[in-house]
Amino acid sequence: MAVASTWSSTVPRATTASCWRRRPWPNPSSPSSTRSKSTRSNAAAEVPELLEVEAYRRAAEALVGSTITAVEAPDDWYLKGVDAATVSDALVGSRIEGVRRHGKLLLVDTDGPVLGLRFGMTGRLLVDGEAPIERLEYGSSRDEPAWDRFRLRVDDGRELVVRDPRRLGGVELDPDESRLGPDAATVDLRTFRRVLAGGHAPVKARLMDQSRLAGLGNLLVDEILWRAGVAPGRPVDSLDDDEIRRLHRALRRTLELLGRRGGSHRGDLGPERHPGGTCPRDGTPLERSSAGGRTGWWCPTHQR
Repeated sequence: MAVASTWSSTVPRATTASCWRRRPWPNPSSPSSTRSKSTRSNAAAEVPELLEVEAYRRAAEALVGSTITAVEAPDDWYLKGVDAATVSDALVGSRIEGVRRHGKLLLVDTDGPVLGLRFGMTGRLLVDGEAPIERLEYGSSRDEPAWDRFRLRVDDGRELVVRDPRRLGGVELDPDESRLGPDAATVDLRTFRRVLAGGHAPVKARLMDQSRLAGLGNLLVDEILWRAGVAPGRPVDSLDDDEIRRLHRALRRTLELLGRRGGSHRGDLGPERHPGGTCPRDGTPLERSSAGGRTGWWCPTHQR
């Protein structure tokens, strides 16, 4: 089965600002922020990754066709470039026309603005109280409603909630999708070659660069490189065409396999990502390295 057939379209939708419905909703009090923006941006590149956000997208599709009747955004820190009143005015009264995903960004299309949801490192989506992923790889074992950062209610009473204990995600209107590269789940071989072309960047850093290829983070890239037999520190300009083909094939097969497994980051390499861990393929002690500001694990025997 081809991976591309299982994913939603990632083509950006044009926004019609004149369609915005403007109905007031009280602006809840906003807690003061205790976390620096630099900390927030650095951690946001980790998880959830493409697979988790795809699970969120499929769950949110249940709300397509509904009309938004209320919006609560009690945490100003979580809003990007807007305040709670603006988000409410823009969304209340709008009809949900579709739900898309571009990389790690979830996009709710309405007949007004596009609602963009980013989940940072620990953000989860709940639809009508149900979570498509019960626990994230780096998430808390607890589940507290006090961590709800955004809530959207529709005309039949169902709700979409973003629950994020570490407040590393964010909500925005009409996000700029042009800043993102092609989606990793649907990228073809020709485009993948262009992603890897130019410069001397380590292949791992290039694959995690969201402006080049959207959706992959630290754990998925380590899994893909491990399956492809490519060392994370290899400069992109050292890869020959056979290796690029092998990487592209590993990307598609990894997303397909882990997508079927469900949950959060259930790759074969995952359980061995620790000091003393060994390669699941050949038993070699794994080595730790850093690329793109992220610590990863790889096998020095079969990854070259």
